[in-house]
Amino acid sequence: MATEIERKFLVTGAQWRQAPGTRICQGYLNRDKERTVRVRIAGDAAYLTIKGVSRGAARLEFEYPIPLADAEALLKLCDGPVVRKIRHTLAYKGFTWEVDEFLEDNAGLVVAEIELPAEDQPFERPAWIGREVTHDPRYFNANLAVHPYHEWRTEAEA
Repeated sequence: MATEIERKFLVTGAQWRQAPGTRICQGYLNRDKERTVRVRIAGDAAYLTIKGVSRGAARLEFEYPIPLADAEALLKLCDGPVVRKIRHTLAYKGFTWEVDEFLEDNAGLVVAEIELPAEDQPFERPAWIGREVTHDPRYFNANLAVHPYHEWRTEAEA
């Protein structure tokens, strides 16, 4: 079994923009809190991913490459709108950071993720890392599909 240990942070500043980006389109075939089933197209590659319930910063994750044509067809079956973003990948102090710059209804939201070998693994944060949101379900991509970021800002401004 594959366990993903991932921490998520808001991003400040623009130093992360130096890294090249890959366009991602992803949708959810299942968004149950106990498991999610995601289809993703990243550049010219496609994947089917199953994730279990989060326990702290860890959860089971199984990801499989699939044909691009299959992913395009599966996106049409998704529960709710697709999430579109540009992913920038950066190396910093021995770890890989993935910075997601969200588009469309989630525009304005930029989130960084780091995968770790253990939940208590120490790591140095780049200067552009802001507040941690690992445990805030609003920032889960499956949630952003149906409760996009632009709605939160509108609610907060009202």
